[in-house]
Amino acid sequence: MKQRAHILDRYLLTQMAPPFAIALLAMLVALLLERLLSLFDYLASAGSSLGTCIALLTDLLPHYFGIALPAALCIAVFLTIRGMSDNNEIDALQAGRVSLMRISRPFMIVGLLLGAASVFLYGYIQPVARYDYRAGFYFAEHTGWAPHLQAGMFASTSSKAVMTADSVSHAGTRLRRVFIREVNANGVAHIITARTGALTISEKTRSTRLDLWNGEIVDDPFQATRPHKATVTHFEHVVRVIDRPNKETAFRSRGADERELTLFELAHDLRYGLPGIEYRTLRAEMDFRMARAIAIPFIPPLAVALAISARRRKSVWGLIAVAVILIGFDQALMFGHSLASTGRLPIWLAIWVPEIVFCAGCLAALLRRSRGSWRRRKLRRARA
Repeated sequence: MKQRAHILDRYLLTQMAPPFAIALLAMLVALLLERLLSLFDYLASAGSSLGTCIALLTDLLPHYFGIALPAALCIAVFLTIRGMSDNNEIDALQAGRVSLMRISRPFMIVGLLLGAASVFLYGYIQPVARYDYRAGFYFAEHTGWAPHLQAGMFASTSSKAVMTADSVSHAGTRLRRVFIREVNANGVAHIITARTGALTISEKTRSTRLDLWNGEIVDDPFQATRPHKATVTHFEHVVRVIDRPNKETAFRSRGADERELTLFELAHDLRYGLPGIEYRTLRAEMDFRMARAIAIPFIPPLAVALAISARRRKSVWGLIAVAVILIGFDQALMFGHSLASTGRLPIWLAIWVPEIVFCAGCLAALLRRSRGSWRRRKLRRARA
């Protein structure tokens, strides 16, 4: 009997794994794509490199992973049960005295494991990643010389250098017919001209990098302290660093926002206090994270209950109902978190009442569906 139970569990998990992986990957791509477009547009106008955009997207990944994980679990369980129901596999299992509660057990175990992993995700990975994202965005905005030029206008890159370009594109980062005049420490003036140029922020030096192609460097002998013969140097590609900073711009320390604190740090600050953040704000943040993690194991019962459709009738209302319930619960939890953090509602009312209603409703839906299936099966036996 135990061997049959293990075989059933393995079969159900095997059926659930492919749609779970596909749904998780598809949702992550969809969520990141919208942010990728906005980030790429902003960072391109700021002259940042592709590496900066990739690093910021990596820091955003834990946040979107926390959104996609419960949804992917729900979709995978729903599609698995719906497929088994359409193929009469659920009827065959129930005819063998396997209840819906027993069928839901491996999915609920997976939900428990994902809920435990979500505690680590919501409590430790997301706060640190959120701070890293803000720090990276800050450096992308404030590091180096601002690489924005207008065509035909002179820009002072330092106290002894100016530059201009006849044509400017890509938000001031792509240049054509570039002219630069600078004076070195010996008083020698250098005139630099180039057909094309590009301005980017260097990740290693935290300064602005100027790439020039197909140009000339002319030393002006009349501007030097010791007159000499003028020299002309031709080049195909040269790299110059504009306004190298003497010291690196510092970002604030982590913890100014309660969402950047880990669970251990929240527990410590709840006990000893944190200047600048009220107690109710810290408590609302901790309860909000725990409520999100606790709700994940109750998603499979809801998906199982709404996935079983009537015989010979396929309907999308079950999937729509699951989506509406999950989105509504998530929005209610977020709204309750904001009300609790500002003190407009008690924490137990704003966060834990919606949590209890959702969890109890998921279990009640599965029990009702299981009893209904048992009654129909008993009625069919009586008629036979």
